[in-house]
This record gives sequence, structure tokens and C-alpha cells, in this order.
Amino acid sequence: MAHHRYGLIMAGGRGTRFWPRSRKRNAKQVLRFFGERSLIQQTVDRLGPVIPPENLWIITNEFLQPEIRNQLPKIPKQQIIAEPSQRNTAPCIALAAHILSQLDPDAVMGVFPADHLILKEARFRGFVKAAFKAAESGGVVVLGIQPRWAETGYGYIEFPKNVRPGENSAVPVASFREKPDERTAKRFVERGNFFWNAGMFFWRASTVLDLMRHHQPKTATLIAGLPPLKSKEFPAKLAEAYPLCDNVSVDYAIIEKATQVSGIALDDIGWNDVGSWEAVYDLCQKDGNGNASKAHMVSEASRGNYVDAEKTVALVGVENLVIVDTPDALLVASRSKSQDVSKLVKTLEAQKRDELL
Repeated sequence: MAHHRYGLIMAGGRGTRFWPRSRKRNAKQVLRFFGERSLIQQTVDRLGPVIPPENLWIITNEFLQPEIRNQLPKIPKQQIIAEPSQRNTAPCIALAAHILSQLDPDAVMGVFPADHLILKEARFRGFVKAAFKAAESGGVVVLGIQPRWAETGYGYIEFPKNVRPGENSAVPVASFREKPDERTAKRFVERGNFFWNAGMFFWRASTVLDLMRHHQPKTATLIAGLPPLKSKEFPAKLAEAYPLCDNVSVDYAIIEKATQVSGIALDDIGWNDVGSWEAVYDLCQKDGNGNASKAHMVSEASRGNYVDAEKTVALVGVENLVIVDTPDALLVASRSKSQDVSKLVKTLEAQKRDELL
């Protein structure tokens, strides 16, 4: 069944927490935070030994499609598809399942975010292979990330109480939990059988379509009515149908409602969703004063700062700042508040400053 294995990389996000570096046409997933490869290039590299380029599909948006095609020349251009509008993850996955089921009725698909970082790649690939194998027999398979702290920004997957992280076997999932408050998150971590939901799912394409027909009939009907991908009518028909699909996550749309869901509880794979400038800082090498820089930086009595700039940056007596300089915008933020950068983007949108977006 290995030749029936396909990967869907979801790459439609805007990455507004990474403004001013991340823009509509140059968003987080195509940026090079760590080394010479962008996050989406690293994702494709990571999956390569399990899923060859000809079996990888990417769904993004019209602004990013040209850059992603440029960065990933080994993936056929027709397999890098632009959503006509943002409708969350359920329509995106349903569209990919529809296309794959037409090409290969036995297709088994894994779903992966484009912009996560995984340091222990060989270990991760072992779990991916196990998940594909489990999904071949039907049902839904999810990967759970072993929590390292009581995080309130992720959903959680409840595994059986006797689960053993790191075993390459899928076990029935007890429940899915929405993003908890801090007290609940601490309780989840203490219990030891709750794992972060990182948005990685495995299933037959036919299983996705069956679940969509049962739980999301409107979207399922719209997607099923699309002509074949290679037809001349496909772009226009997709542009008509896609905005009418329900704007809903795949978790809420079908996974939490499915009756046959199993999961693999991962041990440490060095996973990070790289969700803010603070996360980038944490992952970067630092000098003796805890400063991390992608620029030539000189500092005096300054600690814990992150600097990303093309010019020399001089710091005097400042601590725990994020400083990101681009040709048309400069960000100076407290590291601890770096997740709030997205609020600035909303302000710029309200001010109709399109040239900065």
C-alpha cells in the first residue's frame, strides 16, 4: 500500500504574528527562520523518505502559490493548488480527498501543517509510517504530541490511561478537548494521558468523503460537484463553489464526530509549531547575554533580545525585546507580548494600509 500514500500540506495561513517579515505574498511558511530552507521546504524534505514529491499535494492561497511553486520545483505545479477563499481546514481537506479519490480510489492521505518545526525527523517518520499503516484499514488516525508544559493554546487528545508514549501503535482515542484554561491544562499534563493536537491526521480519501457526506453534507455536495482537476472548467467551478463551503475546522466538522478514531501517542520528536517571534527566539542560538540575532548586532548591557534586520543594530540597556526591521516597517515589541503582533495587523487592515500587508 506504500505507493497509495499521499501527503496534503496545508499552507494557506497568513502568519500575521510574524509581521512585518510575514506578508500576504511572503508569509510565515515560505520564510527562512532557521538556515537556508524555508519552513515549507523543511516540511517537504522531512516527508520525502516516506512520501515522494509526486505524491505530495499543497493547498495554499492565490498570493502564496507562485512563491511556493518557485520554492518546490520537484512538486508538479498542478499539485500546488490555490484556495479561492479561506474557509478553514475542513473544505481544504475535503477538496484534497476529492481530487485524490479520483486519481487513486485506494489513496491514503496524511495531513500536515506547512509551518511546524520537527528536530528529530527520523523518529517522526517512524510514527508517520505507523499512522499510514493504521489508516489503511479505515477510520481516522491522529498523532498526539507529548506535552512539555501546560499549554492553553492547543487542543488536547485524551488517550487511554495506560498509554505509553513512543510506541508505534494506534490505540482508540477517548476524546478531544478544546483549548483549556490554565487550571485544566495543568490537570491534563499531570494525568499523563492527554497529548497536544498538532493537526496531523491520516485516513483513506474515501473515509474523509464519507465523513463529510454524513456530517457536512453542504460542503460535501459542493466539492463533489467539481469537475476533474485537469479540466479547463476546474478553476472557475472551484471559485464558484469554494466560498459557499462552511467555514469550519476539520476537527469540529468530522473528527470529533467520527466513531472510529485512533491515535499514536508520540514521545519527544522536537516538535514546535513556531507560533510567535518568542518561539523563534527560543529556537535560535544565543550569545552570552541571551541575545539572538539574524543581523550584525552590537550590544551594551542588553539581554534576552531577538533581532532580525539587514543592517547593523546597536542595543544599549534594553531587555527581552523583539526587533524586526524590513525596508518599509520596523517592529519593536516585548518578547512576552509577541503573540499580540497579529493585533497590529488587524489595525493596519482597518486603516487600509494594504501596502504593509
